[in-house]
Amino acid sequence: MSAADPHDYTELASSIRQWSRELGFQQVGITGIDLPEDEARLMTWLEQGRHGAMEYMERHGRRRARPHELVPGTLRVISVRMDYLPTHAQDPDEILQDPELGYVSRYALGRDYHKVLRRRLAKLAEKIQAHSASQSHRVFVDSGPVLEKAFARNAGLGWIGKHTNLINRRAGSYFFLGEILTDLPLPVDAPETEHCGTCRACIDVCPTQAIVAPFQLDATRCISYLTIELRSSIPEQFRKAMGNRIYGCDDCQLVCPWNKFARFTSEVDFVPRHALDGTKLIELFAWTEQEFLDRTEGSAIRRIGYECWIRNIAVALGNAPTSQEVIGALTSRRDDPSELVREHVSWALAQHAA
Repeated sequence: MSAADPHDYTELASSIRQWSRELGFQQVGITGIDLPEDEARLMTWLEQGRHGAMEYMERHGRRRARPHELVPGTLRVISVRMDYLPTHAQDPDEILQDPELGYVSRYALGRDYHKVLRRRLAKLAEKIQAHSASQSHRVFVDSGPVLEKAFARNAGLGWIGKHTNLINRRAGSYFFLGEILTDLPLPVDAPETEHCGTCRACIDVCPTQAIVAPFQLDATRCISYLTIELRSSIPEQFRKAMGNRIYGCDDCQLVCPWNKFARFTSEVDFVPRHALDGTKLIELFAWTEQEFLDRTEGSAIRRIGYECWIRNIAVALGNAPTSQEVIGALTSRRDDPSELVREHVSWALAQHAA
């Protein structure tokens, strides 16, 4: 299809699917821009304060469900997904059952997905631009006020499960999402329907009971929020439940029966780096700030900063079996320059004293 023939949008949509596969995406779908029900749910969630310290969620508000206000002229959302489950990572259940090791969410073990997907999406957008009369498009990878899961559902990529993650019948839920907002009136795909049924495995397994009802997540209770988004003190009521989870939490995905269909990624960028798929907490706790910066270069982990990284590990060490080695490591940071770190170290030491 040439730039001189911009009106054959069905042919263009077919080409977009081919290009997306060539760029390493496992699936692509196209949907419109109307999300009235999702917008209403978002506003209720915000009114309930379930976004916690994520003030950017409130700042953008309704705009997340209105892409035409974000990028004027938007008519369609092109949604893509890319699998991230690494083939060579240590077994997640084994890590969670060993309190001396630090658990990092599977999505963060390799290269920062924002960079990987954004680069591929930009190439896809360039191809679309070169073969159409588009005057407006913009690429997003969890980086702007877009209700990506709702658009992905409407584009047929999966349904939003009771844990509020997107689930695909043939690929589970271990995948990243990205979007291109475009002014092209492309034909839309049929939305996916919900297939959770009576299952409540994710609700029952959540260590902090963050899934307060089916399809309702209180982010302020979620370990992913507590270890990644929250920059202040972690509420004591959740610290024991965090166990050895030092960056994110996968429990709701690990028990989801649909993840028996999850597919391993072929992307070398998502291969675990620096043995973060199962390193001893004491070793991680001993990292200097420079070692943290060096070993998280190009990783999504770096965004939380060194202080919160040590804060999280201090909590995990408080939950670890008592030993001279653990107490010695914690004691070494009792006078840490960071008040935040000192507070969590003090709590951890108190657990062993008890």
